[in-house]
Amino acid sequence: MAEILKGKDVVAALKEKMIADVEALKARGIVPTLAIVRVGERGDDIAYERGATKRCAGVGVEVKNIVLPADATQEELIAEIEKINKDPSIHGCLLFRPLPKHMDDDTVRRALAPEKDVDGITDISMAGVYSGSNLGFPPCTPKACMEILDFYNIDVTGKNVVVIGRSLVVGKPAAMMLIKKNATVTVCHTKTKDMALICKKADIIIASAGRAGVVDNSYLSPGQVVIDVGINVDDEGNLKGDVDFEAAEKTVAAITPVPGGVGTVTTSVLVKHVIEAAKKD
Repeated sequence: MAEILKGKDVVAALKEKMIADVEALKARGIVPTLAIVRVGERGDDIAYERGATKRCAGVGVEVKNIVLPADATQEELIAEIEKINKDPSIHGCLLFRPLPKHMDDDTVRRALAPEKDVDGITDISMAGVYSGSNLGFPPCTPKACMEILDFYNIDVTGKNVVVIGRSLVVGKPAAMMLIKKNATVTVCHTKTKDMALICKKADIIIASAGRAGVVDNSYLSPGQVVIDVGINVDDEGNLKGDVDFEAAEKTVAAITPVPGGVGTVTTSVLVKHVIEAAKKD
């Protein structure tokens, strides 16, 4: 049976360090603060906002919630972002996307100051990921994958790692972070031929396909480590990953659960980025 790479143990270790960092900052008169900007009342946004607010409170990070109606104009949203950019008491901003269809995503995200982009959505933050520099912050989900690998002492040096998915949110930045850690990376996507065979030869799989259970036993081999980024809802309303967990658990060496894996760590990474931004004050 596979080792279950639980997110809660990673979160506990991150929390201990974050509490100490926040105390040190407050001793200098700096209160780490996150602005959460939401347009409309999407249920998944509200749920994530609630979780992020709770995670911030648990380590002493302040939160300012900015909520605009779904019919707010793009100009109104950018005006709020510009206020955040100019406010020295706010160290990071989480902007929920996708935005309403009447707003241009590129224009809005580029309005955010890169130094306050703790979720890695601006072009400058992404450039930092691709250049391997400390410019800005990486997207939180692929960073959570790296935190899990580090916590469980899974060394990727020289390993064959397959990343399933090529999005700017997970797949591409995850590949860049793995290369920085000296992994040999293959990125698979919807046009990849013989994907199951490619994955079967991998030492590590990071699955971000966006389809429940697409990674079945034909993709898996004994000894593999599987990081399941997928969050899908089945007909009964249950959360499912991109990996067939029951099949994987019997085959691979280690796997993250869904729920309770990468998603659990992602909000902690967001808070960690806010604290790191505050340290730069």
